[in-house]
Amino acid sequence: MKLRFRTRFCSRSGQALIEFTCVVFILLLLVFGLIDFCREISIRHVITSLTREGSNLASRNTSLASALDAVVKSADPLNITNNGHIIISVVTNNAGQAWVADQAIWPNTAVTNSTKSKVGVPGAAALSGWIPTTLPPLPESNQTIYVTEVYYSFHAATPVGKLLNFNLPTWMYDAAYF
Repeated sequence: MKLRFRTRFCSRSGQALIEFTCVVFILLLLVFGLIDFCREISIRHVITSLTREGSNLASRNTSLASALDAVVKSADPLNITNNGHIIISVVTNNAGQAWVADQAIWPNTAVTNSTKSKVGVPGAAALSGWIPTTLPPLPESNQTIYVTEVYYSFHAATPVGKLLNFNLPTWMYDAAYF
């Protein structure tokens, strides 16, 4: 009797250990995947708020440098200094065509293809160049749109994406027009 009880107990404990290992592995994958997904949503929310704040400040007759400085200072949960790129542009309607009248870029380092402005060619102030049709139409001549673009480099906190061969975006982008 004692031998039979010991055999059943040992075989069941081994089975429970294998089941527990499988369940824990799946739960860990879900939890770590959820961590990266939630971080991405949180960063996207902050970037959206930054673009709205930058365009709102620029449209209220704040200098572009002051608006840019305020956006950089309010990007608190993000490491915008090392992983971000911000462009504030002033776009005017001149004789039916949209032109970049002024532009401020932070940081003042070289712009790569992945952080190039989608509104116009970034550079020094008073740029003149054609704006692509991604902008909303300007209603009347001599009106202005203020555009803030924020780029942020996203790095996954967990290796789940690599394990499952699932790639999260490396650059996040958002723009706001006022």
